[in-house]
Amino acid sequence: MKLEVGNFYVNDIIFGDVTSYNNGVLTINKEEALQVVYEDDRITSADLVIAKPGDPIRITPVKEAVEPRCKVSGGVLFPGVTNKLVQAGNGRTHVLKGSCVLAVGKHWGGFQDGLIDMSGPGAKQTMFSELLNICLVADTNEEFERNEQQKKNKAIRWTAMRLAEYLGNCVKEKEPEEIELYEHLPLDQRSEAEKQLPSVVYVLQLQSQMLESGYNALVYGWDTNRMVPTYMSANEILDGAIISGSFMPSSSKISTYQHVNNAVLKRLISEHGKTINFLGVIVSNLNVQLEEKKRSALFVRQLASSLGASGAIISEEGYGNPDSDFILVYNELEDAGIKVVGITNECTGRDGKSQPLVDLSDKANAIVSTGNVSQYIKLQPMEIVIGELEALARDGNSGGWEGSVKEDGSIEMENNGIFCADSSSGNHYKTVVEY
Repeated sequence: MKLEVGNFYVNDIIFGDVTSYNNGVLTINKEEALQVVYEDDRITSADLVIAKPGDPIRITPVKEAVEPRCKVSGGVLFPGVTNKLVQAGNGRTHVLKGSCVLAVGKHWGGFQDGLIDMSGPGAKQTMFSELLNICLVADTNEEFERNEQQKKNKAIRWTAMRLAEYLGNCVKEKEPEEIELYEHLPLDQRSEAEKQLPSVVYVLQLQSQMLESGYNALVYGWDTNRMVPTYMSANEILDGAIISGSFMPSSSKISTYQHVNNAVLKRLISEHGKTINFLGVIVSNLNVQLEEKKRSALFVRQLASSLGASGAIISEEGYGNPDSDFILVYNELEDAGIKVVGITNECTGRDGKSQPLVDLSDKANAIVSTGNVSQYIKLQPMEIVIGELEALARDGNSGGWEGSVKEDGSIEMENNGIFCADSSSGNHYKTVVEY
């Protein structure tokens, strides 16, 4: 598989007469863009608001993040979801780097929705404070889930993908400022020098705990709750084959933006042929029943062993119940003689003294922590709120509670509710401090 990613680096976003990109500036015809939004008759009201790094802006409830891009050749964008089902990972894709479409509820939030501050201490909790964000602030007629704590958020999430493609199309005919090449050769075509290096596989555990369709991550449009671990090319993931779900507490979520920019995956690719022989990706799931967890762990072991892996990196999307899947896979791989490094967040309580994972193992002796979901955060009032601040407390956001939003607009909350604050994809603004 051969994928070219053509990058156009966005330095500013403004509204204007024609949706276009010139000299680092993305101009959006707001009226035309909203026509794209209203193509979905489930959207009852919508607006576009630009939020830039350093702005005195707080955004909530954030439901999804999508990178503006378009497919130039070799397929379609978001195959099996907003476009026809074809294979991703080939041809050329153009990308408006540094920009992002955020799906934001105009009023209603839920367990899976998050908060982004564009400035102040809260901005240091999430990478999305560093992007130029086009906020799609919308309400829908999905009354059946309005008062549900867990929402599918389908209308606004799907609309965000279509809007991102509309924006990306403005560079479809332009020559990129930079082209990244990703070529995944079949394993039997690797050079002898590559084959002599340690063989490493990436295990990506996607959130799939909801039995009802519509909440879980999607692979080519297929609900991950209904799949078994599957081998995929890194190119497919970087080209939009995986879509984020609408279930996991917000800080643990891997957004669609982060899937196509997975930093762990890109680092593994960059090390291929230098320090490792990167074999590809095993996309796995996170289950509810113990038998399902064991079955997936066995599939991962069989795939990794058959590929000839001597090392593996596991990224877990979530915490709590999924910790059992994480540890089961860790144990199976170690028992197969495959050395593992795990990436996950922790739930150690506000004082940091609780057990970090629900399930533990002596074999899991190399784990990278991406943060504590229970970290207690105090945020001062923000001059501008995009969306509805009250949703944080009223609608069951996983990091908010009744009384967490104060009369002056200040907030007391847990890291759990910061959008993608500790995703396991490696896309982080935060770092580790050694004391």
